[in-house]
Amino acid sequence: MPGVKMAELALIDDIRAASRLMVRELGFMDATVAASDYPPSAVHTILEIGIRGPMNSGELGDFLRLEKSSVSRLVRKLVDCGELRETPDESDARSKRLSLTAKGRRTLDALHAFGRQQVRGALAELTEAEQRKVREGMMLYAQALRASRVGDEAVV
Repeated sequence: MPGVKMAELALIDDIRAASRLMVRELGFMDATVAASDYPPSAVHTILEIGIRGPMNSGELGDFLRLEKSSVSRLVRKLVDCGELRETPDESDARSKRLSLTAKGRRTLDALHAFGRQQVRGALAELTEAEQRKVREGMMLYAQALRASRVGDEAVV
């Protein structure tokens, strides 16, 4: 990388290595995640609809950063599995609102329980001060990644 100092390159590489390790430790290299029978995109769909409430496929795709065709297949699978329901959107007859079914809410509860236990186990290895550093650092880094992406998209 032209113009990048060795110390900056080492920092970048350390963050990349930590990111890869986190992805592996969180199970995202597996075919299914979070002690579920679903791939990461389906797990994130259930989590985000459960947290944010009903949304249409376009909103879901934008939020998860997935292409329309991927979202369509994903939604179809989750509807067929009984996790999601589609209802007509009152404000746009061409669109359907996606929401969790009773089964989807049970899956959401199980995903939250699994994720919380996973994080609780990791935090148990740290002091309270280190726990706060982790929270702050991860939030800052996630926000910076988003800001960088949004800035890059605006330039294109």
